[in-house]
Amino acid sequence: MTNTLHRYGTAESFKDDYVIFALPAKGGAQQGDPKPALKRFLEIAMEYNPVNIGDAMHGGATRPTEHSHALEHFAKRPTKPDFQQVIDGAGDPTTFSAVFATKEDAEAFVTRIVEEDLGLSINISSSIANALGCCKAAGITRHSVGYSLGFEGIQDNAPNRHVLSLSTMCGHGMISQSLAKKMIDMVKENRLSPDKATASLSRFCSCGIFNPVRAKRIIEEARGKIF
Repeated sequence: MTNTLHRYGTAESFKDDYVIFALPAKGGAQQGDPKPALKRFLEIAMEYNPVNIGDAMHGGATRPTEHSHALEHFAKRPTKPDFQQVIDGAGDPTTFSAVFATKEDAEAFVTRIVEEDLGLSINISSSIANALGCCKAAGITRHSVGYSLGFEGIQDNAPNRHVLSLSTMCGHGMISQSLAKKMIDMVKENRLSPDKATASLSRFCSCGIFNPVRAKRIIEEARGKIF
């Protein structure tokens, strides 16, 4: 079970969303320091075109910075993620993640991780079909599976479905629905580019599992919708 299962959307909406976790054993000090293996996990991920990497203690590749004025958060901050910052700043053992936007990259990465045998628990979070595809490509059988029962009472054509899809991409709930709606509105009004809106949302995700490619697609889809 992982908090990424609470991402809102249909199975089809996760066509460009693969979140792959590496977790060290709790209470497994006798197995040695897992930090080198976790860092290696991130280094390998960089060979397969990730759209985000991160850890649960420091966040993802697009992080907050100090600015003197609130509006600078939306207008002047860089949109390019800093992957090396995540790797260099890997600290105490925690949950590390790599996010991919294509089936080919995700399956190739899982195959490579199986070959490396880093001694870490690996969790694939996506649609069931996507996760099974990764396992099949790597020649392994899934150990277990966790299902999300969805959002009761919310229809697939609900007017705020794009807002929910964006806000639930942080597993710790650090992206507010109000901010997600604001970003959509600013893009609609041509006050902000989709890339800058996506980067602004990504900075609030404290666990590094935000998918900027999926987010940009959702924002683009919402441009023509009336809220």
